[in-house]
Amino acid sequence: MPSVDKLLLEEALQDSPQTRSLLSVFEEDAGTLTVYTNELLQAMQRVYGAQNEMCLATQQLSKQLLAYEKQNFALGKGDEEVISTLHCFSKVVEELNALHTELAKQLADTMVLPIIQFREKDLTEVSTLKDLFGLASDDHDLAMAKYSRLPKKKENEKVKAEVRKEVAAARQKQHLSSLQYYCALNALQYRKQMAMMEPMIGFAREQIHFFKKGAEMFSRSMDSFLSSATDMVQSIQVELEAEAEKMRVSQQELLSVDESVYTPDFDVAAPEINRNLIQKAGYLNLRNKTGLVSTSWERLYFFTQGGNLLCQPRGAVAGGLIQDLDNCSVMAVDCEDRRYCFQITAPNGKSGIILQAESRKENEEWICAINNISRQIYLTEDPEAVAIRLNQTALQAVTPITSLGKKQESSSPSQNLKNPELENDKTVPRAAAEVPEAEELITPGTPIQFDIMLPATEFLDQNRGSRRTNPFGESEDDSFPEVEDSLLQQMFIVRFLGSMAVKTDSTAEVIYEAMRQVLAARAIHNIFRMTESHLLVTSQALRLIDPQTQVSRANFELTSVTQFAAHQENRRLFGFVVRMPESTGGESLSAYIFESNSEGEKICYAVNLGKEIIEVQKDPEALAQLMLSVPLTNDGKYVLLTDQAEGSPRGNQGAESEA
Repeated sequence: MPSVDKLLLEEALQDSPQTRSLLSVFEEDAGTLTVYTNELLQAMQRVYGAQNEMCLATQQLSKQLLAYEKQNFALGKGDEEVISTLHCFSKVVEELNALHTELAKQLADTMVLPIIQFREKDLTEVSTLKDLFGLASDDHDLAMAKYSRLPKKKENEKVKAEVRKEVAAARQKQHLSSLQYYCALNALQYRKQMAMMEPMIGFAREQIHFFKKGAEMFSRSMDSFLSSATDMVQSIQVELEAEAEKMRVSQQELLSVDESVYTPDFDVAAPEINRNLIQKAGYLNLRNKTGLVSTSWERLYFFTQGGNLLCQPRGAVAGGLIQDLDNCSVMAVDCEDRRYCFQITAPNGKSGIILQAESRKENEEWICAINNISRQIYLTEDPEAVAIRLNQTALQAVTPITSLGKKQESSSPSQNLKNPELENDKTVPRAAAEVPEAEELITPGTPIQFDIMLPATEFLDQNRGSRRTNPFGESEDDSFPEVEDSLLQQMFIVRFLGSMAVKTDSTAEVIYEAMRQVLAARAIHNIFRMTESHLLVTSQALRLIDPQTQVSRANFELTSVTQFAAHQENRRLFGFVVRMPESTGGESLSAYIFESNSEGEKICYAVNLGKEIIEVQKDPEALAQLMLSVPLTNDGKYVLLTDQAEGSPRGNQGAESEA
């Protein structure tokens, strides 16, 4: 016998769209079988009815033959031979009637009864289990919807515990009903074959028996055929019993699992999180806008494939593309008093989608997986090993070690601003001196700031003047008239990772060490949230602008930027060191680390060009020479690299360095 397709009981708990899609095939097959069984039963009942009619007909015929003798024919003489012959015919018909009666009884037992039992028992059981499974699925969806709406307030712990128990009970009920339903559908594939063949075997056997007794019309070949068919039915019966035993054992094992399988967020305090995932799948709640201020949430099945995030509703044959994850950013967000929400933002800075996981473990694993995919690790030969290596590097303790820049043999992208001789390619060769130790760059235990906050002196400098001040330290764009007069204007989309005090600005190694410590601290403390800004590079300053309100978050004069560099491996990392005056009369050094949608080298190029403009503005001849060496637009603005503005929201308007 060929192998029979079956539903895997192990996938009943996950209830994925793939399993639902396969389940729909089985359900369609069961529906088709039900229709066919009813039609087949009608045909068999018609045969059985014809056989009963044959019995009545032969019985009536036998009586009618005997009644010939009792007829009072006026010309009835000479009918004795006819009457005797009719008596013989009546006896033959009576014996034939006995054979037909026995055949009708056998047809009822061996042909009609099995198909009726199959319809009333097996098909009805499948239909009932289908209804129970649907009710259990609906109850589980309602419980999950109620659980997803739980607030984050601690005073609702009792309510949360009750809802978790309700979810666990609904999930266990759905699991049990799905296992019973799957077992019934799997067994139906075997019973279907038996139910189709057993009635015909009985019909053929009784017909042969009938004709053998009557006229020996069937040959021995039919006997051998029926014997082989009987053996086949018996073998199917043996397979059914073996498979039923396996399903029974498997069902017991699956139902004996721990309660944590059914309870979401079971280990909320310290879940075991896999940060090395390069693919992920599971149910998430998708936030949809239904109006200007109203939103709705929809529970869908999401999975990653290569560099894409796909969504597959229940019953769908395949998933649809939701988001391209290459070079995207992901961060945890607070959304409508819901827990475990995170947002995926496209590389161009456009607001992406907001999703909600059902537990802390799922939330952090989704963020880690999307972050790994955005780095395009899946394109490497051994993506799992690369993900493990990168995450192990990020999880190293923040201890003084050799800077990441020591491993690089290529030229450093940092610009040593204390060297007055700048090369035409805007890069300086790597210094031959020995790389300083981490203690010489950053004091061990230096606190790291993960949000942008300016010192008091910087705040006063930004708000000095007769114009109206903003109490939040933000300033409107039109309050900086020097932007319009600046020869250089270049916009980049960046995300602030962190800042910390440093001890020196004499080498770019301090930036590499700050990058290492900021990334390690974010990984250790599970900090995924990042502030996205527009970095405007002009010939006077570096300005961070809020992309939503278009107000300035921070402003750094180019003369105070003493060191800047891009990471050699992760080219999207960029940092700079700022020298700021203190109220005590001294100076402090701070390193600011960012992640950019474009390469950090391009930001270094723009910053270096801005500092060159500051230098040559003091010398008209040098300024004229610089303007001749760098392409200009019709209105006198500098034109940077052809793909310089790719990270800017207006980058598709050309390569002009216009913010």
